[in-house]
Amino acid sequence: MTFDLKNAGATYQRLVNSMFAEQIGKSMEVYVDDMLVKSKHADQHITNLSETFTIMKRYRMRLNPNKCTFGVGSGKFLGFMISQRGIEVNPEKIKAIIDMKEPVTSKDVQSLTGKVAALTRFISKATDRYAPFFKALKGSKKHITWTDECVETFNDLKDYMSKAHLLYKPEVGDTLIIYLSVSASAVSSVLIRKDGNVEWPVYYASKALQDAETQYSNIEKLGYHFHNKYI
Repeated sequence: MTFDLKNAGATYQRLVNSMFAEQIGKSMEVYVDDMLVKSKHADQHITNLSETFTIMKRYRMRLNPNKCTFGVGSGKFLGFMISQRGIEVNPEKIKAIIDMKEPVTSKDVQSLTGKVAALTRFISKATDRYAPFFKALKGSKKHITWTDECVETFNDLKDYMSKAHLLYKPEVGDTLIIYLSVSASAVSSVLIRKDGNVEWPVYYASKALQDAETQYSNIEKLGYHFHNKYI
């Protein structure tokens, strides 16, 4: 299939979803032509790979050996670092934020918010935490309103992202907890894996409230967020 054709990506995604329907979410993760075969143990990994290759052979799918990596304990997948512990922020994305200079134009702020948006699953209360950046965009295209609050938030972002961030994978039988938080302009949540008396983050979510949504009662805001993120 030629990927420069219109809808080629979506068509190919439907194909691989159909091919690996029984494996996706269990022993495989697939996004278009990026495939990950995962296993808890080495002997199980051989079985999972054999099953995957059998399906590929059935559909006459070929792989590029130069783009394949086998038998690794961790690696990059879809821009994230995947390991037995869970999902980690790509160090390159962290460095890109830490190395940024203070924005001067709206284009600079848009670049910053884009980098933050790509990492919101790792950031607690991301929408509230970095709201000043979006307020700064209300300025003109050439000049922005970069306030002291923006400076403080920008430095806080660099400090926050310089620390290790890991999203832990839940195991079958784990107790999972959802914590919800609401403010005047946003709703946030975190899915937690509880291990004894220790709680580990699995996923952070945050959403800015728009127009009429800001008029909801707190319980309505929480219900709206929970329905959209977890149901």
